[in-house]
Amino acid sequence: MSDALARPAAAGASAPPRSNAVVAVLALAGIVVSLMQTLVIPIVPELPKLLDAPASDTAWAVTATLLAAAVATPVVGRLGDMVGKRRMLLTSIVLLISGSVVCALADSLVPMIIGRALQGLSAAVVPLGISILRDTVPAEKLAGSTAVMSASLGVGGALGLPTAAFIADNWDWHILFWTSAALGVVSLLLVLAFVPESQNRVGGRFDLVGSLGLSAGLVSLLLTVSKGSDWGWTSGTTLGLGGAAVVILAAWGWWELKAKQPLVDLRTTAKPQVLFTNLASIALGFSMFAMSLVLPQLLQLPEQTGYGLGKSMLTVGLVLAPQGLVMMVMSALSAGITKSKGPKVTLMIGALIVASGYGLNILLMSEVWHLVLVSCVIGAGVGFTYGALPALIMGAVDPSQTGAANSLNTLMRSLGTSFASAIAGVILAQMTTDFGGYALPSENGFKVVMAIGAGAALVAFLLAAFIPKRKDAVTAEVAEVAEETPEAPEAAPAKA
Repeated sequence: MSDALARPAAAGASAPPRSNAVVAVLALAGIVVSLMQTLVIPIVPELPKLLDAPASDTAWAVTATLLAAAVATPVVGRLGDMVGKRRMLLTSIVLLISGSVVCALADSLVPMIIGRALQGLSAAVVPLGISILRDTVPAEKLAGSTAVMSASLGVGGALGLPTAAFIADNWDWHILFWTSAALGVVSLLLVLAFVPESQNRVGGRFDLVGSLGLSAGLVSLLLTVSKGSDWGWTSGTTLGLGGAAVVILAAWGWWELKAKQPLVDLRTTAKPQVLFTNLASIALGFSMFAMSLVLPQLLQLPEQTGYGLGKSMLTVGLVLAPQGLVMMVMSALSAGITKSKGPKVTLMIGALIVASGYGLNILLMSEVWHLVLVSCVIGAGVGFTYGALPALIMGAVDPSQTGAANSLNTLMRSLGTSFASAIAGVILAQMTTDFGGYALPSENGFKVVMAIGAGAALVAFLLAAFIPKRKDAVTAEVAEVAEETPEAPEAAPAKA
């Protein structure tokens, strides 16, 4: 264990100031990374003109980030377990800064795609941060700390959209990426100053073959899902990549099972608590992203359609912004339920809240305040689920596998969002209405997507029901480890 591991405090004692600073710094880093993912949204329609390239090519500015994040998350998580979580956290932030600077200097397509890919490589910051918390935060504070860290993803995404829309409307679009770079530098300096390195490392040899296999399989799968509608779902390219994904991932699984030091321990992943948590994460990722597809379109479609509200992108951001604050508030409440009832109960409650939010959206979608209410209800459910997922994962895996296990869980949520984007895109493309000679998604199309989002949340609820009941598994495990760890003098300030 790390010499910076805080000893469990006596009953009624508060967490050491240093651990509180670690939580705040890591949460800020998570917010910065999620901001990066939303900063580009307001300028996506303008990218063909800004970069002097076809829209089909500029779409890679988004796709490149998705692919890079999927590849980097499990790999960086495993490296964190091996060589140090803080070291890999700093590396991820440096990649974010580098990508932001490249995009800020870009005026053509290729450097933009390169910069966005570098930004995507920083996606492991949140799972790494959660893993660091396991090593540094007192046991009785761990549930709340991981909930706050997990909620940072939603908070950054919700706050990033109105901020990005305001900047894009009033200044040169390059400012978006200079802002991202500046926030990255602040996060880097704060991590260097306040976050200690964990000595809980496994060492050994990195599974390069497994890394390449998983990367190839994920890229093939995500390209199939994200570009299938553009290429045609029955085209040779789509079918070829889909078939390659199945073959490569099957071969990768065989390799991982026989590897002495696998990238992903599939035997641990097959434990019921880990397996059903990851499956629920896919369903939740699907459900949560459906809202991100529906609400902005409802807000921006012309009022003449009869269901659109004719608002600007800035208004869209302001409508969705309260959701992030609700997530943060709910993360504290979810931590209390996790402590008293266990993370399984917290996850099931969150899934039901998300489902009810979509049900509410089917009934209320004609006024701006309706959508504010819906986004806040769904955000409350997300706040519950985001806090419960890492608690369930860490309650079932050895501390030496925390980084890899949390990163894999994050990847599962990302896969869910990718599937949601593809399926919702097909539905909205098929269920259209004519508006001045243009085909726009119909009101019933949006309601079908919302119903599917509610259904996905209910599937997550059912999957969570199969998770073995282990009350406060994380706190119990960390407390047990702490009891076995000799008391150490208070940690000195971490060195860069």
